[in-house]
Amino acid sequence: MSQMTSEPDSVRAEQQRGGATAWIAVFAACVGQFVVVLDISVINVALPSIREGLGIGAGSLQWVVNAYVITFAGFLLLGGRASDLFGRKSVFLLGLGIFTAASLLGGLATSPGMLTAARAVQGLGAAVLSPATLTILTTTFPEGTGRVRAIATWTAVGTGGGAAGGLIGGVLTDYLSWRWVLLINVPLGLIVIVASAVWLTESRTRQAGRRRLDVPGAVLATLGAGSLAYGISQTESHGWGSARALGLLLLGVVALAAFVVVEHHAAEPLTPLGVFRVRSVSVANAITMISGMAFYALWYFLSLYMQNVLKYSAVETGLALVPHTLAVIVSAQLAPRITRWIGGRALLTLAGVLTAAGFFWQSAMKADGTFLVTLLGPGIAFSFGAGLMMTMQSVFATTGVPQEQAGVVAGLVNTSRTMGGALGLSVLSSLAASRTDRGGTGLEALTSGYASAFFGAGVAVVLSMALIVLLPRSPRSPAPA
Repeated sequence: MSQMTSEPDSVRAEQQRGGATAWIAVFAACVGQFVVVLDISVINVALPSIREGLGIGAGSLQWVVNAYVITFAGFLLLGGRASDLFGRKSVFLLGLGIFTAASLLGGLATSPGMLTAARAVQGLGAAVLSPATLTILTTTFPEGTGRVRAIATWTAVGTGGGAAGGLIGGVLTDYLSWRWVLLINVPLGLIVIVASAVWLTESRTRQAGRRRLDVPGAVLATLGAGSLAYGISQTESHGWGSARALGLLLLGVVALAAFVVVEHHAAEPLTPLGVFRVRSVSVANAITMISGMAFYALWYFLSLYMQNVLKYSAVETGLALVPHTLAVIVSAQLAPRITRWIGGRALLTLAGVLTAAGFFWQSAMKADGTFLVTLLGPGIAFSFGAGLMMTMQSVFATTGVPQEQAGVVAGLVNTSRTMGGALGLSVLSSLAASRTDRGGTGLEALTSGYASAFFGAGVAVVLSMALIVLLPRSPRSPAPA
């Protein structure tokens, strides 16, 4: 195969050192992605304690969350390109170092401004780190069963980080302090930094003399993605028709249009536009963005329903989400096995049907619901489907591209999922609030709002499935010898 002959010497050398070294790469990539996704969700359950501990006003509390998400979305493409130009191991260690240091700073914060600044720096570190985690896998494992299995593990652990955020945050907040929601990243980060520095092999696809970042493209991409993310975050409190939200959204669109023009003429573009001519990349990213509108929001609304309607505590809410987490992990691990019998497109379609059905089932929730009847059945359905969907989306989105563009593609996948999630959370929150207002007051009104959000999530998954037919056919993964 031409893929094998075109691999960088460092990749072949690492493979020759044995499977153990390759799976050290999987360990490092998975832990890195785990803490990145964990910090998007783990902070939510600790917000009341943070507000009380630092005296943060109600209007400013949202920035403990938004500062992370906006910088994360804004710098993802830059992080992906940097891993191609400066080496996957170096960029991975840099991103993890920034993330770990910012976690320590946030955990020791003595003022709202210090905490918000630390969360923003965390988002920057996550944006540098996250694309490198996927790139390490795609450059360590050639296309085939091994890569699908590695990406499945990465998907399961990363998604598990998001799903486990409520439980981890509840336990740390109730039994230690909200500060440990951030400080827990410090020992994890240090362990992975040491292991990666010792065992990971550096790989780089550009010669030292050509390692240049496209600074204008980076500025425009960051401004565009950041403005869109900020604008979307403002719609929930100010409305879609507000001057603030519309102005930021317009600025984001203009900046991204200018980004496309600059990239078209750049000698060393941040995102070579040619990658979008690879059908699997362009279509898979579109599917990822649309379906991501549902995936990011599901944990948010489930947590609200359990705490505000069913009156679960933070720890009880986290425990109730454990089956959802296990379903995602199991399904992501099963994806490589299933592709031995059916093609990738067929599996993605079946996963979408299962996920959408689970969301529609969840939308039948009632105010007097129980764990077994209202949460467990639909939760396992959409969680199992989501694990399959996200694994296959990542596989399609990283297939058919040369090694020197692996970081770019990894950045695109994460950007698509993050931006879709930010948009989906705002849209579904507005939908839920509108339905709640029409329903009056009380638990029934709250429940009807959350139910409408899950119905909207199901619609988003169905819309994303309409694009599956545009994906190239993929061969079945061969059974292991």
